[in-house]
Amino acid sequence: MTIWVLLRGLTRETVHWNGFERRLATALGPPHRVLTLDLPGNGTLYQSNSPTCVADMAGACRAELNRRNHPAPYVLVAMSLGAMVAIDWACSAPQDVAGCVLINTSLRGVSPFWQRLQPHNYVTLARVLVPGRTALQREQAVLAMTSNQPAQQGDTAAAWAAVARQRPVSRGNALRQLLAAARYRAPPHPPAVPALLLASAGDRLVSAQCSQRIAAAWGWPLRMHPDAGHDLPLDAPVWVQQQICDWWPGVASGLLARRQ
Repeated sequence: MTIWVLLRGLTRETVHWNGFERRLATALGPPHRVLTLDLPGNGTLYQSNSPTCVADMAGACRAELNRRNHPAPYVLVAMSLGAMVAIDWACSAPQDVAGCVLINTSLRGVSPFWQRLQPHNYVTLARVLVPGRTALQREQAVLAMTSNQPAQQGDTAAAWAAVARQRPVSRGNALRQLLAAARYRAPPHPPAVPALLLASAGDRLVSAQCSQRIAAAWGWPLRMHPDAGHDLPLDAPVWVQQQICDWWPGVASGLLARRQ
């Protein structure tokens, strides 16, 4: 059985996959199993303090899978901050990781800060973090930055606001996660695991040039969606699923050949 682990990004939780985990599980079929994890401070772990370094986030994910009795290796599908966690995990414990699919991420030391968080978002992000805004207003602002599908944003924002009222991410945890993402620096060498980069040409939060730079520096394959936003699995779930399903058989064949 191959276990796939899905990790979201800054202040996001498992519900923000918006059912993509079920779509991927259906496409892969047995004996694959798809799991979602929350980073500390988000989702079911909203009462925990978010670590201020990515390595501690990766350690928490490893510990949670161990607690659930899900043995390694895993294929990590992760976006944004979650993808940084996946890279650190694959570097520190490569025996845990059979492969990585990294979506719309960035790395300090590879891309400049103004590409990692595009400046026209600074004011909106500051307003999201200011006390007094409702959960719905925050989710509307987040979706305006991360999705290029305005027709779906109304219902999605309302659904996600309802979740945020039940499991609110504190301002302190949001700031800790921002700090962790800002501080995380690219390792000197890429992790020795198969990897696929997915990016959105229409990403208005994190420039697609960040994924292009990682691909160029580390020799990883990159697939670019022409117009989706930062939340690529939300805007183009069928496309993401197809890229993963096209990539995985070659990886699986390589892993099998190395074992023989």
